[in-house]
This record gives sequence, structure tokens and C-alpha cells, in this order.
Amino acid sequence: MQKQPTLADSICDLRARKIKKTFFTQINTLIDWDTISILINNDYLKGKSATGKPSYDGTLLFKMCLLQSWYGLSDYEVEDRINDSLSFSYFCGMTIEQVAPDHSTLSRFRTALTKTQTFEKLFTSINKQLEAHNIIVKTGLIIDASVIDTPLRPKGKTNFKVTEDRCADQVEVHKEYPDSVDKEGTWLKKRGKYHFGFKKHHVTDNEGLVLGVLTTTASKNEIANLEEVLETVNVVLPKDIPLKADKGYQSKKNVAILKKRNLKNHILKKAVKNKPLTKWETRFNKLIGKTRFKVERTFGGIKLWFKGGIARYRGMKKMHTQNLMEAMCYNLYRSPGIFASNCKN
Repeated sequence: MQKQPTLADSICDLRARKIKKTFFTQINTLIDWDTISILINNDYLKGKSATGKPSYDGTLLFKMCLLQSWYGLSDYEVEDRINDSLSFSYFCGMTIEQVAPDHSTLSRFRTALTKTQTFEKLFTSINKQLEAHNIIVKTGLIIDASVIDTPLRPKGKTNFKVTEDRCADQVEVHKEYPDSVDKEGTWLKKRGKYHFGFKKHHVTDNEGLVLGVLTTTASKNEIANLEEVLETVNVVLPKDIPLKADKGYQSKKNVAILKKRNLKNHILKKAVKNKPLTKWETRFNKLIGKTRFKVERTFGGIKLWFKGGIARYRGMKKMHTQNLMEAMCYNLYRSPGIFASNCKN
């Protein structure tokens, strides 16, 4: 009798990791799509098309969103790639005779699930599955934020108010902006450069896999909303695990928040006027820095692999959907390698 391949056999075949078909097979083996389908169908009312034919399956459309994020494609481009690529259509569960849903169908699907906040549920469900496979291991948390510039910014010379990075004062929305500008974006000056758009806040595990996502305007001070970011982690956290962050997060308020949530304070120590860091504090910062950098690697990986870091949509809600999709895609992209490493150990 021929032995059926196990989950480990499928995921550990890393010889052709870069080949799309191999990676897609690994993801289809790793994820229970029936669970995903139930979540989508609870919120997505497919109904009938204009010609009376049944609408496209929600799981198919969600897989199109994954492909779109993995390869940095527009709605038009992902439609063409699925019709042209056997590996793309195979991942979506389509036969060679089937035609991909058109770009307008995908856009309506994404808008509908954004309104019902279904992408939050999908993000939580996928993370729970990855945790069941010991890919996500909650032995510690890392938190940080990254600016997302939008191309829908004011053009030419404009008299605008700019918030300095990590400043308490927030910029109000400019109502006088023309319709071509995303009026939900705000200005931020960071390291001498001007940014207009939004900011994503990530909570990751010690390997940089994303556990929670918060989306705000660019001018939002991430230091002041630590508790709001932690609330995006929709899973139970073990007690007394450490939370790592850069020294900007060090404040009396944040120390109290960590104590209330039974989290160890591993925020980098900060020198103050006339009180430099002690030798112990300097050594502590070096030890924490060996792990804390992994959240920055997460932001960098999303930019490098998925052409992320740039706003693709207009408005806060749709930008949050983009951030959730990129977080899901990052976790899934790294999962086969982590699974294989765990098997070897």
C-alpha cells in the first residue's frame, strides 16, 4: 500500500520553496479552509449574479485577496494572473475551464467583508490554526509601529500643520483638501522627512509573527495607546510573558498597563537628564535588542516581499483591511519554514 503523505511530509519539502505551486500546496495543506469558509459565509451574502448564476464562492475570493497581497497585485492584475497561471488557479481550487471572478466582484467582496469586520475574524482564525501547529508560540510579545504613506496626498505647496514623531499633539483633518486627497490621512514629520497617510501598529511573538494589528492616522502617537494595541490580540495570553518595545514606550502609564495585564516589562531602558544608563541597564538593553529587532524585520519583510508599506486604498477602514491581509500573508509565508524547523528539532 502506498503511504499517504503526512502534514510534515508536505510542509517540510523546502527544496522548491520559491516555486509557487509548492508553496501553495503547503498552505492548502496547512490551513483548514472549511473553517475559513464558514466565517466568510456567515457574513458574505453571495446571492445571484445579474444573469441568475450563483455568485463566486467566498473562499475563492479570499484566496484571491491572499494572492493579491503576496504578489502586490491590483484587482485587475490578480484576475489576469489567475486566468493565465495554472498554479494560481490551482491554489484557488479552480479547474482549467473556469474563469476567474472579475475585478469588480473582488472589490465588492473586499468592501463587504471590511464593513462586517470579517477580516479580523479571519486573521484570528488563521493565527489559531498556526498556533495549533506550534508555528505561533506565545512566549513573549514585541510591539512597534510603522508609517504607511498614501499616494493620495496634497500636491504642491500647502500650508499644513505637521506632528513631530511621538508628539502628544495630534493633527486635525483638513477639510479644505480636494477630493483627490485621502482626507482621513494626516501629516507626520519623522527623522526629518514628511509623511502623509496612516500608521500600523503590530504586536508580534518573539519570532516576528503578527498577533495583533491596529491602524491609526500617521500622526497618532503610538507611545500613548499601548493598551489599545494590546487589545487587538484576540487570543488568551499566558501570564508573566515579557513585552519588548523600544525606549520610547517607557512611561509610568505603560508600566502600570503591563502590570495590570500580568506582562513582564522588557521595554528598553531610557536615560534621562543628569541620569545616564547604569551598566546593568545598558546590558539589559543589549539583551532585549537581540529579540526586539524582529518586529522591524516583520515590517521590512512586508515591504520587501509584498510591496507593502504603501497605501493601496482610501480611508481608515480599508487601510486596516490592507494591514490585516499583509499580516496574514506574512505569517503564512513564513509558516512552512518554521514548521520544517520544528520538525527537525
